[in-house]
Amino acid sequence: MGVDLESISEATSGAIGSLLSTTILYPLDTCKSKFQAEISVRGQQKYRYLSDVFWEAISTGKVLSLYQGLGTKNLQSFVSSFIYFYSYSYFKRLHCEKFGSKSIGTTANLLLAAAAGVCTSVLTQPLDTASSRMQTSEFGKAKGLWKTLTEGAWGNAFDGLGISLLLTSNPAIQYTVFDQLKQNLLEKRKAKANKDSSPVVLSAFMAFLLGAVSKSAATVITYPAIRCKVMIQAADDPKDNEAKKIPKRIRKTIPYVISAIWKKEGALGFFKGLQAQILKTVLSSALLLMIKEKITATTWFLILAIRKTLFVTKGRLKSP
Repeated sequence: MGVDLESISEATSGAIGSLLSTTILYPLDTCKSKFQAEISVRGQQKYRYLSDVFWEAISTGKVLSLYQGLGTKNLQSFVSSFIYFYSYSYFKRLHCEKFGSKSIGTTANLLLAAAAGVCTSVLTQPLDTASSRMQTSEFGKAKGLWKTLTEGAWGNAFDGLGISLLLTSNPAIQYTVFDQLKQNLLEKRKAKANKDSSPVVLSAFMAFLLGAVSKSAATVITYPAIRCKVMIQAADDPKDNEAKKIPKRIRKTIPYVISAIWKKEGALGFFKGLQAQILKTVLSSALLLMIKEKITATTWFLILAIRKTLFVTKGRLKSP
């Protein structure tokens, strides 16, 4: 089977878009993760608002610590986005070839997106766990990638994998909504445009808007699982004496985290940090999709140019 250039183009543009959006919004992501990882007890909490995390970094002179773990996060973001977009594009192409159609229904789109998400979660979970631990560590005390991954049992690197698999429904919902909205919008524009006109593409603003709408819906629906995942993957607080009394293998489980949130914060605790999550994920996803839409064509032409160059070079080497 030949190399699927279309899938590689989609994966590369998606990964680059993810890398740029992650870097731009990383300080916000760090504040969000530290805020989500804390459980308040009887109203006593270190961070009452998301801004408290930011001001802590400023007041302690550790502003650069807002970027702790950025390298790991970028690596995880690039790899996971590449795997996701490649799998998603590849599965869609196989589906169209099998059923002989150019369009994909909503149900099939959801299933294909979920399958791509499962592949991504299993392959990139250690990087995801490491980046979360580094972000939620005390400012200035985050460990390196290798030390973070090798600390404790190897299985600890896969903390939160169960919830990660559950959360494959998040990008599945997001990209399905985005693709359907995009397809409907472009079809309406094509109907109005002349046949000889240039290809119809989304504007940067429209791609941003569709990305924001699609991600908002997915985030609200899946947020309780998102917060549980952050708490499971969070770095241990050396000052938390209560947590030290409970074995780590118990504290890092879904039942324990759910029980802790329910007992200490009540039902609303499952939605603590929702506004911060929506702000970060909507901006991140919208930027990702906007950048991806703008560089997809360029990436495709570059891949074709590279392939043509390789074929020409190969032909010259074979010639007598």
